[in-house]
Amino acid sequence: MEQYWSGSALNENKGMVDNLQSYGIITSRKVGEVMETIDRALFVPGGLQPYVDSPMPIGYNATISAPHMHATCLQLLEKNLQPGMRALDVGSGTGYLTGCFALMVGPQGRAVGVEHIPELVSFSIENIKKSAAAQPLKDGSLSVHCGDGRQGWPDFAPYDAIHVGAAAPEIPQPLIDQLKPGGRMVIPVGNIFQDLKVLDKNSDGSISIRTETSVRYVPLTSREAQLRG
Repeated sequence: MEQYWSGSALNENKGMVDNLQSYGIITSRKVGEVMETIDRALFVPGGLQPYVDSPMPIGYNATISAPHMHATCLQLLEKNLQPGMRALDVGSGTGYLTGCFALMVGPQGRAVGVEHIPELVSFSIENIKKSAAAQPLKDGSLSVHCGDGRQGWPDFAPYDAIHVGAAAPEIPQPLIDQLKPGGRMVIPVGNIFQDLKVLDKNSDGSISIRTETSVRYVPLTSREAQLRG
């Protein structure tokens, strides 16, 4: 909803990360390092200002979230993105956050992107190949799949961290099922008015949910509904 800075004066990724740190959005050293390492410009379609704090259209009625939202989600999930852990990125879009996850969980971990628009799957793989996450893609600790993200990606479940990049009317049960005890999901929930929800699965399998902030995301829908707009 909010925008922390605008204008096109920023011409480098580090400047964007510095801004996120100065506004207090990034407080974690690890999140700052990863966002500095993965250049956002490689994931934003040409002709757009990659470092402005604003969501950008990526085609197919989809967007890449504003930098402050990516930073917020990485911070919320940091404890569940430790080396060796498994992370699922639902509605992975341009592949930016999936690439960040891969660096966080490292070569022993697993970062999985699921996106239902085949053209965006291809676009994201090309973007990742140009980025600092190229190696995890090559060695198989990062993969992007074409599928309905509302069903998650059972092949590599259970996950320590699940991020959903589009707003669901309610939290899809398959995603809750694929979350490991001790795991955390960050998901925007709602139709017109949305809240970023943080769902923790406790060690006994029970669920606790809290609201982090108000947000505006594109809806988590079927491929047909999304392409109709």
